[in-house]
Amino acid sequence: MTKKDAQNFNLKVDHPLQSWEWGEFRKEWGNKVVRRDNYQIIFSKIPKTSFTIGTLIRGGMPSASVLSDIKKIARENKAIFVKLEPNITYEEKEKAKKAESILKKEGCVNGKRLFTPESFWIDLTKSEEELLSSFHPKTRYNIRYAQRKGVTVEEDNSDAAFEKYLKLTFETAKRQNFYAHTPLYHKLMWKHLHLLPKKEGREPIAHLLVAKYRKKIIVAWIVFAFKDFLYYPYGASDYRYHKLMASNLMMWEAIRFGKKLGLKTFDLWGKEEGKGFTRFKEGYNPKVVKFIGSYDLIINKPFYRIYSLADKLRWIILKKILPILR
Repeated sequence: MTKKDAQNFNLKVDHPLQSWEWGEFRKEWGNKVVRRDNYQIIFSKIPKTSFTIGTLIRGGMPSASVLSDIKKIARENKAIFVKLEPNITYEEKEKAKKAESILKKEGCVNGKRLFTPESFWIDLTKSEEELLSSFHPKTRYNIRYAQRKGVTVEEDNSDAAFEKYLKLTFETAKRQNFYAHTPLYHKLMWKHLHLLPKKEGREPIAHLLVAKYRKKIIVAWIVFAFKDFLYYPYGASDYRYHKLMASNLMMWEAIRFGKKLGLKTFDLWGKEEGKGFTRFKEGYNPKVVKFIGSYDLIINKPFYRIYSLADKLRWIILKKILPILR
């Protein structure tokens, strides 16, 4: 791989999960990655079988020729199906309508989503004054409260800050009873999306923002900067300091960080009804955007049915039994 290879590929894709760096990360994680001119498919082995599952997440506009090529690639890699979640929202009415028509015409069926169907977007082209005045009054109060208490936010990409991010991530996962990726997964992601690009003289995609109180990191977020967007995929906090409202200040400073980079939109990486963190995000008055559906391009129908049933049973176990065992 050369610096030019990565730059040329990234010019043709629109999301960090389609970036060259993400593909290299997933290769080292153990996946097979197949690239074409303007998209990449990640193949994951199904344990104890010779079969795989392909994912093409946040790719561009589908076409009959692209889907034909994907079928060929999938068969070569013994994929049962390839999951497609295009980076197309219903804001783009004609484009969304055309994409859904092509996907259905080429035999794709609605599948289980990897991403939530909706996300929150914040317009970074607005002035700080416009943005602040649009926030919920309680959100503005919490931002100022954290500032008064001495909480500060800065970009800190040091090894020590990253280790603290990992520690807070697993404390938060245990506290909130969600499933976090392993430490190795996070380390490899950071290596390929921050450390290697920086070493090679390219602009890193991943950045680590930390909120500090009395020199101690109490909130840590990893954000992705790609094309005109800032994304918020990972975040964690120290619950002992939750009354300081540091996360509110962190979100505001992340917005300011995106503006400083000259980005246009902040994607808050998902919206789930009834979740506390969704209510937290709503305080910043973001626009709700809905992406077109998740589609499965089925390659092996009998095994697809078996896999779908096994996956349902797996999630019943994860959601109902494992929390009891913790």
